[in-house]
Formats: sequence, C-alpha cells, structure tokens
Amino acid sequence: MKAMRLLRPGAPLALSELTLPPPAAHELLLEVQACGVCRTDLHLIDDELPDIRCPLTPGHEIVGVVRALGAAVTQFRCGERVGVPWLAHTCGLCRYCRSGRENLCERARFTGYTRDGGYAEQVLADARYCLPLPASGAAAELAPLLCAGLIGYRAYRLAGDAPNLGLFGFGAAAHLLAQLARAQGRQVFAFTRPGDVAAQGFARALGAVWAGGSDERPGEALDAAILFAPVGALVPAALACVRPGGRVVCAGIHMSEVPAFPYRLLWGERSLCSVANLTRADGREFLVLAAQLGLSATVRRFALADANRALAELRRGALEGAAVLEIP
Repeated sequence: MKAMRLLRPGAPLALSELTLPPPAAHELLLEVQACGVCRTDLHLIDDELPDIRCPLTPGHEIVGVVRALGAAVTQFRCGERVGVPWLAHTCGLCRYCRSGRENLCERARFTGYTRDGGYAEQVLADARYCLPLPASGAAAELAPLLCAGLIGYRAYRLAGDAPNLGLFGFGAAAHLLAQLARAQGRQVFAFTRPGDVAAQGFARALGAVWAGGSDERPGEALDAAILFAPVGALVPAALACVRPGGRVVCAGIHMSEVPAFPYRLLWGERSLCSVANLTRADGREFLVLAAQLGLSATVRRFALADANRALAELRRGALEGAAVLEIP
C-alpha cells in the first residue's frame, strides 16, 4: 500500500510503498477512506515534538473500513466504519489510567506520532481505542471530528459554563465548537489573525456575535476563552479579555513561548490551564452529541499524494474549516 511518510523532521513527506503485517490480537486492519490534516502534524514535521522516530506516517483523524480483525477483537466486524483518534494506547496501570484520566497516561502511544497514522491507504489500529462511526455520511466530513472535534470538546468542557466564549484561532476545531456553543445558547467571540476578514466572515456565518483580529477587544468581557492558535503571546491577550473568575484554556499540544505578563491579568481569580490529549469517554460522548446536533464540518479535500500541499495551506492559514486527505 502507499503512504505519505516523514523520513526526517523538516523534510517534505515522501510517497512510499510498504506492506503492513497481519493485525495483532487486538488490532484492526483498516482501509483508509479519509484522514484529517491537523496542526499537530505540522508540529511533528517541524520537529517541535519530543522523541520523533522516523520513518513515520502522520495522521490521527482517520476514517476507515475494517478489512481484517485480530484474534481478540470482538467489538467490530469486517465492513464496519470506524474512527481512529489521537490516543492510540494506554497502559491501564498508572495512577492516571486508574483514576479515569487515561489522557495523562505515562506510557500512552499516539496515532501518527508514536505509531503510524492515516496518511496512507491502510492502517493498523488498536480496536480498543477506535470509535464506531455511522455507515452513512461523507468520510471526509467525519474525519475532523476525530481530533479537531474531540480535543476541542475536551477544551470546551474545561472552559466551564461560559455564556460568553472566546475562540482564538478560527480553524478546524473552532468552527465545530462555534456550532456546538451556539446550539447550547452561548455567545461566541471569534479571534483570528489580524486582518483576516475571510476567517472573520466565516465565523460570523457560523453564528459568532463578534469576530475580529487577535489584537482587538470585543465590546464585552468573556467568561472563558480557548486558545487553538499555538501562539504564546495570545495567553496574556486572552487573559486581558476574560472577566474576573474566568478561565483561559490552552488547547494545543505545542505553543511558542509565553511572554512575561503583569500579575493583574491573572488576578481576580482568573485561571489558566492546558488540555492534554483525550479519553475514550470523551470520544464516545462527543460523537453522540455531534450526531444529535448535526455538527457539520467544512472541509477542503486533497488527494493522498497532495498531503504536502494540504500542510502548506494549513501553515499559511489559507483554509476555511479543515483540510482532509480523501483516499478513494
């Protein structure tokens, strides 16, 4: 089968051919239908994540059809459609796994980072960490739910019951969360790159009551803000927009350095926290909610061989919604 592989950090992905082994006891062999392109993939290629082992196939928003089962798999059958998210494996033994916080597992493995991902025609995945998906609907429109949606949802819950919610970086995750927040009666305030009127128009079309550059302030204080843009300077900017008692949630796996800022921005019982990974419970809960609310991902489709072009478009902020590799 063919895959787009990272041969060394900093280099473009290379179209390669390889043969996968039969699935191990708890694994599924999937025929990939679509795989979302995430900003974490850029961090991987740019060598901004620790312990990157090459060659590696990126991609962790995978929609695939089961083609073969490991001997111990009982929850899926051949022909079913499943999703493969970022969390690929946990130890089940550490204090985090035993307390319902498997997202913090000390020996976790991650799809498209510490094991091969979905920029490929086929992928092997641990069935215990896969999520059932509806048989109907476009695979390309389901793919962004598996990271942009899932990690975004975990950040959304950590933001608490915020009537006025700010979203910094209006990309794949924010455009899904804006729909969720509006459906739950919240006001969304969208912060984009300064001068990005197209992204601001997109945010307003999805129900944002205010949209402007990250260097601007809305007319009223926020109850919480979520940072999707991996820009450390946005931390004090977001704190400056949040009312006393509010919270700023950093939702990215990597961020540039946070500059020094005056204590008055944090004072008033404001809080600052990060989101790390996801749990399987997050996945099941969000996918049910997404189906109930009819969340719709805006996607731009690319062929597998055009993965480098999709990544370049993501890097320069030229996408509306999410980029997805579609594998016919």
